[in-house]
Amino acid sequence: MQYTYEDVMSYIEEEDVKFVRLAFRDAYGIQKNLSILSSEISKAFKDGIPVGTREIAGFTDCPYASLYLKPDPDTMAILPWRPDSGKVLRMFCDMYTPNGEVYISDTRAILIDAVNEAASQGIEFRFGNEMEFYLFSRDEDGNPTNIPYDNAGYMDIAPLDKCENVRREICLNIERMGLRPERSHHERGPGQNEIDFHYGKPLKAA
Repeated sequence: MQYTYEDVMSYIEEEDVKFVRLAFRDAYGIQKNLSILSSEISKAFKDGIPVGTREIAGFTDCPYASLYLKPDPDTMAILPWRPDSGKVLRMFCDMYTPNGEVYISDTRAILIDAVNEAASQGIEFRFGNEMEFYLFSRDEDGNPTNIPYDNAGYMDIAPLDKCENVRREICLNIERMGLRPERSHHERGPGQNEIDFHYGKPLKAA
């Protein structure tokens, strides 16, 4: 489903959205974000929200002191782990210079250019992601440890696999955000898990 500016504005009003998280990535692909009140979203779409470049990895040589984040409405997703009262919406942003041009080191812009160049040569990409991660136990005081949550192996089942409920909750929340997890299972290592996503267009997959 594709969302528009009007869809975002209607959703904010109808669903009691109080905060909007504007997400972007630094030059190394690490996600960053800032939150604005939902009352500022019109300004974000029209003029962008300024962010200082001096503290963003890879942008320290940027000739501009600030870049401007403009949200892409098609990336709208509710953050399901946040409170239902005063919901939090998240959108990924494109980065613009003060004179309104797309910033050439914006990783989204780089990907879009690569996809368009490939399309001009008759090439179309589809990307599928496999996310692997580890779960660890907490001590009796609730503090994190480096002890794996279980000792299960590849595609083991309960009771060896103690992570299945966590994977289930992750998949359900991801689905609520508009993504398509296809399968999940325990991996080879203790506490190691995998969630696979349905393939999609590069920008959506990223």
